[in-house]
Amino acid sequence: MADVAQSQALGQQTTAEMQPAAVRSWNPSDRAMAWLFTLPTMLLLIFIGVFPLIWSLYLSFTKFSANAPNVAPRWVGTDNYARIMTSTDIWAVFVTTAKYVVVAVGIEFVLGFGIALMLNRSFPGRGIITTLMLLPMMLSPALAASFWKLLYEPQWGPFAYYFKVVGLQPVEWLANQKISLYSLALVDIWQWTPFMLLISLAGLSAVPRYLYEAAEVDQASGWFKFANITFPLVWPLLLIALIFRTMDAIRVFEYPYIMTADAQATQTIATTLYRMAFRQWDTGLSTALAYIVLVMIIAMTNIYVRYLTKATAK
Repeated sequence: MADVAQSQALGQQTTAEMQPAAVRSWNPSDRAMAWLFTLPTMLLLIFIGVFPLIWSLYLSFTKFSANAPNVAPRWVGTDNYARIMTSTDIWAVFVTTAKYVVVAVGIEFVLGFGIALMLNRSFPGRGIITTLMLLPMMLSPALAASFWKLLYEPQWGPFAYYFKVVGLQPVEWLANQKISLYSLALVDIWQWTPFMLLISLAGLSAVPRYLYEAAEVDQASGWFKFANITFPLVWPLLLIALIFRTMDAIRVFEYPYIMTADAQATQTIATTLYRMAFRQWDTGLSTALAYIVLVMIIAMTNIYVRYLTKATAK
């Protein structure tokens, strides 16, 4: 019996030695497999996202034109940044963009939250009304700009027609430099108030009902419930919506480009960047302006995030 057992052991050892190397291959851990699968994608994203940032940052310190690729970039140091910071035209563009952002985002915030308060209750047709109010947000900004440009037409547009019906003179909504910027802001308000409405509704629906029931037991007024329950609990979500809408409004391009053909009164940061980069072909100066805007957006976002952190902590 001992000889039989010894023969079986020798046979198993011989079989193990005869197994191919593929069977005794490397057996990686779960962490190693995760890195193995994600590393190619991470390298691709770094190449696509990080490399252009580094290259454009270098170009912002040079004199370079993208339509003359055979001419090497010429180092000029901080001259591009100095030209931008001392240019009255650029500062006028910053002021115009700031006016647009404050008017558009401010009104969207008030309207979106106010409508959400009215829709945050049960009544017949609530779902249909909410769905219809969200429709403008589904359109592309270019399509919305083209649509409103037709509405604003001073000769045969719908607004001009109804003004004539009531005996008023048609308004040059887009040609009048005093109101053209606010006419664009109205389009932004029409299209993106539903976004604020959607976020506000999500926040209001997450407020626990028992808080209102406890306040009603104490006979609290409607204003007390709004100021001490509703608004404090919804405020963090509203701040997130404000962050997204502010960043989006700062880089508005379609409305001024399509509706006013980038007229001086409605020139924004995005249209100025486009003009510098793809009309004047001043790549170095345009990338410098882009990085200045990037720093401004990061600083503004940090302010929002600080308030968001404080609101969440409370």
